[in-house]
Amino acid sequence: MQSFIELENRYLADVYWKRPVVLVKGRGAVVWDSEGREYIDCGTGFGVALLGHCHPRVVEAIKKQCEKLLTCHGSFYNDIRAEYLAKLSKVLPRNLGKVLFSNSGAEAVEAALKIACRYTGKNGFIAMKNSYHGKTLGALAVTYGAKYREPFKQLIHSNVKFTPFGDASRVEELIDEETAAVIVEPVQGEGGIHTPPPDFLPALREICDRKGVLLIFDEVQCGFGRTGKMWAHQHWDVEPDILCTAKAVAGGVPLGITAAREEVMSALKRAEHTNTFGGNPLAMAAALAALEALVEERLVERAAELGAYFKEKLLVLKDKYRVVREVRGLGLMLGVEQRFPVVDVIIGALSKGVILLEAGKTVVRLLPPLVITREQIDKVVQVLDEELAKLEEAKIARKS
Repeated sequence: MQSFIELENRYLADVYWKRPVVLVKGRGAVVWDSEGREYIDCGTGFGVALLGHCHPRVVEAIKKQCEKLLTCHGSFYNDIRAEYLAKLSKVLPRNLGKVLFSNSGAEAVEAALKIACRYTGKNGFIAMKNSYHGKTLGALAVTYGAKYREPFKQLIHSNVKFTPFGDASRVEELIDEETAAVIVEPVQGEGGIHTPPPDFLPALREICDRKGVLLIFDEVQCGFGRTGKMWAHQHWDVEPDILCTAKAVAGGVPLGITAAREEVMSALKRAEHTNTFGGNPLAMAAALAALEALVEERLVERAAELGAYFKEKLLVLKDKYRVVREVRGLGLMLGVEQRFPVVDVIIGALSKGVILLEAGKTVVRLLPPLVITREQIDKVVQVLDEELAKLEEAKIARKS
């Protein structure tokens, strides 16, 4: 194990908070390290392994496609791409008739911003406080965190206004003649697993329609069944003009999707926004298999059911420990906010075979695969229970 760690430390850019674990294998909700230790994965690559690691249908689709064709530029038609588009159209919001493929969530957002500018002829955006949309320059412009923005402030687009998540009246006040679009995560991920007030997204839709402004939903993390519905915005019965998604859509293979109303997408002219790998046959085969598995195995419904079970268990911990401030989320996108930094809880859980994520300094983020079992959830809760007990004991001891 040490040699793998040493090699990465020597050659790889130091831009990640690295856990001292070398992951080498995964099946379902479990991953193994190079020493053979087993972990229940509630991080899933920051939401990528939604179907579980190495879902058999995805693996088989990749194997078959590898023997046929690996790359096919968008300047040619492709059979598996067309097949996936037909299947995808059945689950996308009904008004989003055109799709652009890329390779990541940040790329999907970049495309959405360019499309909005091209369609409206304007270049202003309104984004939410605590938002996260990616780290490429366009996506970074609408990402709230100063730790991401400040080092590159001289490079990023400046015509962006930030407003509190959940305050539609403030959004309306900020809209001016330069506003092209409002961009929002229906459920904020990196910002701390925040869900909006019930009337927020419907109010945004009404305001954008009245003001002639586009509404962009970033469902890179909260989409594709994660919250117990195919798309998180369906909890509020609202549709966007542009939808961005990525992470989980291809079962572990990189793929970004920007979907838009046909007249909006048609504002882009040929060659104005393309990429080499977007919609490649390997990603399309994986995505088709992932979508079929999600629907046919009823994993969206499973996310709703198991998410409610998981959240109920976490709420018990909230009542048990004063160090827990709040439990929130939808489906299998959950957050446990602590009154203190979460790093010790995350490292402690890792030593006991559970992978957790952070969402800022004080929120434990849980993004388990939709195939996780109740028994595995119980184990995660048990480990969290033990680590929160240690944290609370340490804080009490420090006060005395």
